[in-house]
Amino acid sequence: MKSMTIETLAAKTISNEPIPMRNNGMRGLAEMRPALCKFPHIGKRILKSAVGVGLCYLVYLLRGKQGIVFYSQLSGLWCMQPYIRNGMKMAVQRTIGTLVGAAYGLLVILLDLFALPLVFREDICYFFLVAVMIIPILYTTVLLKKKNASYFSTVVFLSIVVNHIGDQNPLLFVFNRVLDTMIGIVLAMLVNMCRIPRKKRKDILFISGVDDTLLDGKEELSDFSRIELNRMLGDGANFTVSTMRTSASVIDALGDIQWNLPLIIMDGAALYDMKEQRYLKTVPLDRDFVKDLRTFFVGHGMNCFVNIVIDEILVIAYQELKNEAEKKLFHDLRRSPYRNYVKADLDQAGDVVYLMAIEKKEKMDAVYDELLRLPFAGALKVLYYPSTNYPGYMYLKIYDKMATREHMAMYLREKTGLRKTLTFGSIQGKYDIVVKNNDGNQVVRTLERVYEPYFWEREDKALRV
Repeated sequence: MKSMTIETLAAKTISNEPIPMRNNGMRGLAEMRPALCKFPHIGKRILKSAVGVGLCYLVYLLRGKQGIVFYSQLSGLWCMQPYIRNGMKMAVQRTIGTLVGAAYGLLVILLDLFALPLVFREDICYFFLVAVMIIPILYTTVLLKKKNASYFSTVVFLSIVVNHIGDQNPLLFVFNRVLDTMIGIVLAMLVNMCRIPRKKRKDILFISGVDDTLLDGKEELSDFSRIELNRMLGDGANFTVSTMRTSASVIDALGDIQWNLPLIIMDGAALYDMKEQRYLKTVPLDRDFVKDLRTFFVGHGMNCFVNIVIDEILVIAYQELKNEAEKKLFHDLRRSPYRNYVKADLDQAGDVVYLMAIEKKEKMDAVYDELLRLPFAGALKVLYYPSTNYPGYMYLKIYDKMATREHMAMYLREKTGLRKTLTFGSIQGKYDIVVKNNDGNQVVRTLERVYEPYFWEREDKALRV
């Protein structure tokens, strides 16, 4: 008879996000509907780029069709970035490149007008001069410590001395070339910064699952989700994830997100700060239990991977690898800089957050049943589910019974002072918002709607409470 105090998961109900999280302060939103169209949505950057090109035409008309609108549009498109800070960086890069290229182009024009014969510009000596001038142009960007602007410097320079050196007024072209570029940059910055006024719901803690929820079917975060998440996190959104993954696995999947809050990992056994790459809190197994469990597995001729946090480092201790799944898993993961496999007994060296074993189903079923009959089984949380990567094998993961996502979420709420929580997951009836068809973009779209409703929207309408 299995103890009622043990948290277990049946194989038929297991998912990549097996421990559901219940709402504790907000009523649920309507369930997400799977998108009918498989094509990606037209992103904001695409729309802003079209607006920027149109504005360049408008300014061109207001200037009486002076200058070359193409250069304004080119600069505007280059500076139209997903994040304002990146757009500013591109604007500085483009401006410096344009000024350097224009300065050297002007120098060649002055030489052509006052120091060189008329036929010189069609002579091989002129071609040689243009080629040689590339050296000081590139070297100037090096001296200015703006190497990324070197390409634009040479493009502007060549557009002047190759295509427009013979113009009736080449000096006017240089002036317009700089002016057109600056017009495009300014318009791009204005479009990038232009936003419809929105409120910011910084009183809500948003918690999402990872697999089958935030990531798509290929275990990837879409460009849209990455860009919008980073934008909202930069604005102060209280968003984090809760997952069975380890810190190494989370870094692999979500390492380019600019997290403000720590992440709930290892199914609630640890709270991890991605910025500092350190463990803020762990719920370790009792050391005596760990010793007895290792003896238990050895007695069944099995190895187990012991995940230990030692001085902010995750160390995975193991003994002799017994089966092909263990060997393949070890071979695939040991190269990660965030996983430190050690063939040794390090149980006493740090906090053991969980044990993991993998074995063929026919053997593991008996081990699982016997494990639940151990005297201290009531103090454990046991997860038992099939492996998707190694067909025919079963995973067995053992945590302290207090190592749950719910408990860690409560701890996080206490630390942040947030009382309202909105959860995203893939299990029907267990989350505020249920994500279907691995549509991670729906998480971000809903987050965007709830976190930053338009200023004219009522709060209860945005939340659908």
